[in-house]
Amino acid sequence: MSRPPLPPFTRETAAQKARLAEDAWNTREPERVAQAYTEDSRWRNRAEFFAGREAIVAFLQRKWSRELDYRLIKELWAFDGNRIAVRFQYEFHDESGNWFRAHGNEQWEFDEHGLMRRREASINDVPITEDERKFTWPLGPRPKDFPGLTELGL
Repeated sequence: MSRPPLPPFTRETAAQKARLAEDAWNTREPERVAQAYTEDSRWRNRAEFFAGREAIVAFLQRKWSRELDYRLIKELWAFDGNRIAVRFQYEFHDESGNWFRAHGNEQWEFDEHGLMRRREASINDVPITEDERKFTWPLGPRPKDFPGLTELGL
């Protein structure tokens, strides 16, 4: 299975890969998202370490059952060969209605087929009020004309 764009990445293809990942995560469909990763993909997400698509699906199911009305923006930070670094922010609320903006960065490594074989994510949650939300598009992928992180001043 091939998942273009393929490495080695250019600025354009690395940015495209980041947007494709953002769009997939904004669907909040764990099985769909997991298809972008190798069968044995290794992850670090905050303090969790795991590997494999089944573990990715289970992680995402847990994540999106707690992080409600999740909306994400990713922005290319750097790239080289088969590696991409992105910065991202996402907004969500918990079941008590408390809103948060998560700030983070990810380091990605891809195989020759364009599947991610390694993902390292560092993330910090900042409480916000509902009035401070900036990611206000309808649930699902961010519209093409909705500003990115830099344009939003984040």
